[in-house]
Amino acid sequence: MEIKNNWYLLDNEADFLAAKDRYESIKASVKGSKEHKEKMLLVHLMSEYENKLWDLPEVDPIEIIKIRMQDFGYNAATLAKEYGDKGTVSKVLNYKQSLSLSMIRKFSQLLKIPAEWLIKEYPLKKAV
Repeated sequence: MEIKNNWYLLDNEADFLAAKDRYESIKASVKGSKEHKEKMLLVHLMSEYENKLWDLPEVDPIEIIKIRMQDFGYNAATLAKEYGDKGTVSKVLNYKQSLSLSMIRKFSQLLKIPAEWLIKEYPLKKAV
């Protein structure tokens, strides 16, 4: 498999689509390989392009988590496996309990969400 080494800042949709196509072809690459390093660079470049292009609406941390879960094809069990407590994850996703600092750290890394997006306050649902 040929490695494309001439990546640069993505300036337009054509560049973005080329990067996305290349990412799709190497997304299963082995960690530490040249393809993996290229994949990580492409993720960064595509993320920077998207951030520059779109202003995100004000979204609470739980909605951001749910959006990223959908992006990655994850479910609550995936988060529970990372965090270690399915009940707590369920309570958080249903607005019955706040995110803990430990959850913020783990979910930030797992879901590739900046931690500062997850520390915002949001309303909890009152117990009935």
